[in-house]
Amino acid sequence: GVGFTQYATAAYTGNILDEFTYYGMDYLKDKYDYDYTAPAPGHTLEPTQDLVNDLATEVNLNAMEQYEQFPTMMEDHFGGTQRAGVMAAACGLTCSIGTGNSNAGLNGWYLSMLMHKEGWSRLGFFGYDLQDQCGSANSLAMDADRGLMGELRGPNYPNYAMK
Repeated sequence: GVGFTQYATAAYTGNILDEFTYYGMDYLKDKYDYDYTAPAPGHTLEPTQDLVNDLATEVNLNAMEQYEQFPTMMEDHFGGTQRAGVMAAACGLTCSIGTGNSNAGLNGWYLSMLMHKEGWSRLGFFGYDLQDQCGSANSLAMDADRGLMGELRGPNYPNYAMK
């Protein structure tokens, strides 16, 4: 199931995950002049929603383009579950390394999953459902503990896996 997919993704897709992540690191260097090889306190980017949107969108679109350009790579990552995990991991890594903030990385993961669903209509099979992989897309914009703000339905509404 999903657990195995996440457990095996780094080993099974190593070079591809590395490629997508290094694309993100190059993007950080080129656009934001951030040197990921020499991290230092105070030299990280501020973890804003706009930054997460920019980084995750760029890395995710690059990954989707690579999968479409090389169909055998798409076929090798079965059912979409590994594609979704690899793209989201690269987005999350780029966001968290650039900001030094794990929550920014998690938001990069969420945004990648939403973009994957919008671009290719589904994340895959083997129980890899969107509502299990996507959290609050605005968790850097407001405090979630201040009430029930925003959309109360999940991204798969009304087609939840179990009713």
